[in-house]
Amino acid sequence: MTFDNGVLIAELEDSAASRDVLAMLPLTLEMDDHAATEKVAGLPSRLSTEGAPAGCDPSVGDITYYASWGNLAIFYKGFGYSGAQVKLGTITEGRELLNFRGSKTVTIETVSAH
Repeated sequence: MTFDNGVLIAELEDSAASRDVLAMLPLTLEMDDHAATEKVAGLPSRLSTEGAPAGCDPSVGDITYYASWGNLAIFYKGFGYSGAQVKLGTITEGRELLNFRGSKTVTIETVSAH
């Protein structure tokens, strides 16, 4: 995920929802702050929640899909259990790039694993 001031790297889970995200890439999204807890962005289409639990308890650094709203969420603060929240992956590098106010345009693309 490329921000104006650096690159955030994440590993995705092996799930139907994550595979749907990968099929959309590359994506350019406008990320906004939500509830001083997460950065969110609308996705161009809904993701499959087939085989996903009914919800999850996101931790700092988790990337999720909130099925009720159809958006991508990246948590920079802890959050309690949320129904319809599907974990997509976890940030492995660059979490500090989420320390911004307002909104930012980001580009999401795949990189090769070494």
